[in-house]
Amino acid sequence: MFSLKNKKAVITGAGSGIGKAIAVLFAKQGAEVHIIELSAESAKSSIDEIKANGDQVFSHACNVANQKEVIQTFKEIGAHDILVNNAGIAHIGKADTTSEQDFDRIVSVNVKGVYNCLFASIPLMKTNGSGVIVNMASVAAWVGIPDRFAYSMAKGAVASMTLSVAKDYINENIRCNSISPGRVHTPFVDGFLQKNYPGKEKEMFENLSKTQPIGRMAVPGEVAALALYLCSDEASFITGIDYPIDGGFLKLNT
Repeated sequence: MFSLKNKKAVITGAGSGIGKAIAVLFAKQGAEVHIIELSAESAKSSIDEIKANGDQVFSHACNVANQKEVIQTFKEIGAHDILVNNAGIAHIGKADTTSEQDFDRIVSVNVKGVYNCLFASIPLMKTNGSGVIVNMASVAAWVGIPDRFAYSMAKGAVASMTLSVAKDYINENIRCNSISPGRVHTPFVDGFLQKNYPGKEKEMFENLSKTQPIGRMAVPGEVAALALYLCSDEASFITGIDYPIDGGFLKLNT
């Protein structure tokens, strides 16, 4: 089950964290993996690990916020079966503390970046006769999280784009779903704690972990396993759905 043999998968932002876990798992399951990262150096760790496992992987340096770069990159990749829109950046701030520059930066990557990849990928999937898309949303799209105004807005847009794509291309055998993780222990979390809570990293890590009713953060591999299922043939009856993977955050917090 969950084989991706003879499938070609494009994964954005796969140089670390959740994206890296998805790329490594998809390659292990037989996919020819194409990583889109801002630079070749950003993708190196993932490329090295996948190649060390004897699996197929290619990297493409591309800024997902730049449509011309994205279109050219997808032309180089060619026909593919799977797209995982994982690339994204974070921001802390409220509506009146988020600068226009930071707002535009979040929109350019987290919203326009997803759109650009959809714009370039879908015509190739239509020509191919089928395709599967997974967009990375967030629990922040569904509930009010303090100091996450721009990030929450952007992830809400990702959830909406997922529904539109699922509806518009259902008759062309293209499925589209999204995943909404809660807190996931990635290098970003460690860097955030080091920058904002020096000397209190362990204490703050525990506090953040406890915001999930299950009592811990997810690990990237758990999100990757869900992405694998949604991109596999076993999920062929699923489209237009968001899947929270949040340790009970959305439904069990009171």
